Amino acid sequence: MNICVYGSASNKIDDKYKLATFELGKVLALRGHHLVFGAGGNGLMGAAARGFVEGKGEALGIVPEFFKENKIESLYKDCTKVIYTTDMHERKRLLENYSDAYIITPGGIGTFDELFSVLTNKQLGRHNKPIAIFNAFGYYEHVIALLKESTRQKFINENVELLYQVFTENQVDEMIKYVETKPSDEKIENLKDG
Repeated sequence: MNICVYGSASNKIDDKYKLATFELGKVLALRGHHLVFGAGGNGLMGAAARGFVEGKGEALGIVPEFFKENKIESLYKDCTKVIYTTDMHERKRLLENYSDAYIITPGGIGTFDELFSVLTNKQLGRHNKPIAIFNAFGYYEHVIALLKESTRQKFINENVELLYQVFTENQVDEMIKYVETKPSDEKIENLKDG
């Protein structure tokens, strides 16, 4: 499978996140999977890529051309293949299209954008791929609380929790089994209002 791993590009974050993401990438590669990611060499993007390469998996990086020109972030130099896009929208679209499943590791604004994009597209029936939120060391507790509060106040449909599953750093095996599960063709009903 081609598994998209979204995550931080920052090297300022605690090393525990990098180590957990590196190990995740390595295990996924050892199970025969390949990485689709934003081509970053730092932070959790870089950690995931290094893990995949260590486990003998392939790494497809997708990044806007202007990242290279403006040196916005360091790119991972050992990608199996790199696709350059015209902008962030095309990058996001290709990341989604090339992937069979998504794992959202801890990240910042870009990662939040990617998380909500794949959730929205799944809610709208544009895909039915597994979405795993890697809540390593409790990082996503506030985001999960936001989703629950928005659901409680009826801004989000109560069935939204069927779109994704949350896993901790101690549940990597369960998370991998979840993303490896072939999704049902059955659409989750009653999600489009909210």
